[in-house]
Amino acid sequence: MTIANSSTSDDLGSAAQRERRKRILDATYELARSGGFDAVQMRAVAEQADVALGTLYRYFPSKIHLLVSALGRQFEDAAGRMHEKEIPGDTPGDRVLWVLKWMARGMQGDPKLTEALTRAFMFADSSVAAEIHVVGMAMTSIVTHAMHGGTPEDGEITDEDVAIARVIGDVWLSALVAWVTGRSTAAETAAHMEKAVHLILRD
Repeated sequence: MTIANSSTSDDLGSAAQRERRKRILDATYELARSGGFDAVQMRAVAEQADVALGTLYRYFPSKIHLLVSALGRQFEDAAGRMHEKEIPGDTPGDRVLWVLKWMARGMQGDPKLTEALTRAFMFADSSVAAEIHVVGMAMTSIVTHAMHGGTPEDGEITDEDVAIARVIGDVWLSALVAWVTGRSTAAETAAHMEKAVHLILRD
């Protein structure tokens, strides 16, 4: 089984539309990095991205759609970087933990952005299902890639691999929420994920 690339708006429309969408998401990142969730206001994003407010709403119906899409792009970018390298570690659990720690360091190093993206993910409802799907597919791709040592052959990834990766992804996102909301320290989050991954993969 292979993990198909999720179909996002980046794959659709004209080059001008893709460039406009990129500017919007870039502006979202900049505002979130400087001021967190509250700083990402639709009018401010439109001004920063140099698009009309109505155009912004055609691309993203709400702030939550916008921020979850930004999280999806962040995860897709991480998946792309992971697929360019072999993942260190002797076992699937070791490799998955290496990747999750690598991602966590990046997100913990940009706390306001991480807080904004994670809060949006927490607040998302059924109208944001497509954007949530992108996040989930990217996370599944990252984990299955790590499980197979970074060099999976076509057909090597099984349905069971995907199911395991989804569970690990769900646990990791839950741990991220706990860290963002102050219910867990970075060290506690890392220990929780290490225990969960070894229990799930039974290395």
